[in-house]
Amino acid sequence: MKRSGIADLPLHGGRVQAWLATRMTSLGTAISESVLLHYGRSELLSRLSDPFWFQALGAVMGMDWHSSGITTSVMGALKRGLNPRAHELGIQICGGRGRHSRNTPAELRALAGRSGLDGEALVKTSRLTARIDNNAIADGFQIYLHNFIVSADGEWAVVQQGMNPASRLARRYHWHSATVRDFTCEPHTAIVGERGGVIQNLVDHRAGPAQDAMLTIARDDPAATLAEARKLVMPRHHDVRQGDVDLKRLGAVLAVAHERELRDFASLLLVENLGPRTLQSMALIAEVVHGTATRFDDPARFSFAHGGKDGHPFPVPLATYDQSIDVLRRSLDAAKVEGAEKAGGMGRLDRFVRAVEARCAPEANFDAALAHEHAISASLGGRTVFDANRRTPTVGARQLGLFER
Repeated sequence: MKRSGIADLPLHGGRVQAWLATRMTSLGTAISESVLLHYGRSELLSRLSDPFWFQALGAVMGMDWHSSGITTSVMGALKRGLNPRAHELGIQICGGRGRHSRNTPAELRALAGRSGLDGEALVKTSRLTARIDNNAIADGFQIYLHNFIVSADGEWAVVQQGMNPASRLARRYHWHSATVRDFTCEPHTAIVGERGGVIQNLVDHRAGPAQDAMLTIARDDPAATLAEARKLVMPRHHDVRQGDVDLKRLGAVLAVAHERELRDFASLLLVENLGPRTLQSMALIAEVVHGTATRFDDPARFSFAHGGKDGHPFPVPLATYDQSIDVLRRSLDAAKVEGAEKAGGMGRLDRFVRAVEARCAPEANFDAALAHEHAISASLGGRTVFDANRRTPTVGARQLGLFER
């Protein structure tokens, strides 16, 4: 997956409250485990290095669909959920935000001691990716989050994010070892952020003369590779609007969930007796697990699974969220005992929704869908971060020492 791109991520402060953070850990772990079960470790790393899929994952987990907070919260949830089972799943997440990022080298060396991987090589790679994004690309963003994800096979991905307090924007950088042959010429899988004028990028393919001067001093010699581009542009507005969503794709999900004949058949595919609201969420989760890259160009649509913690497009329906986790977890547990085919219901559901989309071409009534969600919100335990007082820290963390040297 050779992709690089640019997107606007409004810089948001605050934190994820415990009522959502614990659920994000459970759901994010189950989704990751489903991808691992069906497609393997390399595919999970590839998806984490796709900015569209990453944004969709955050949205389906109940985060603000467009904000910079998705990066910190999703990676934190995955680290809490996957690391205790790293010996079983073969995936370890190192680093994080602030002081956690500065622990990355120690975490990588400890991982190498347990696994036999080359710890010093991983540490060097971690520092190199960080310094390129922080120092070699003078785009006004300073790195404050760095996650290094390693598989038992030695494959790795990096998700890191920088902030520009003056413009209140964040830029997320994605790397994946499978696509990197030379760090010195456009090596990123993806870069997300808003264009802010002329950027000094010393790893751009046009920066050859500057590279030559520095590399002469460093007694090194670069080779050139070129990555393909995927561009994710996220708006500043908080509310989810009709233009943010592919109405035909959303229409297929809503039709399968809420039209009686389709719902009965879709529920049968999952071998579950699911109500319409849970089926709606499961259809979107199934797409995150089984969808191809082209399915994630409207990540806002995935917020129709479990809403958003800021109340957009609607409050997080806790009853539905908990049932989604339960259905997915029971499917995974059954697969461990009886074989992978027991987890195949999600794939069948995804294929069915796509067939409805292609053959029936339903188009969602966006305003009616939102009105319906708000009408049933209270009955599903709908909740937002504004339901209780919370302290919101100021945005503007200091640059990390890991990237200064």
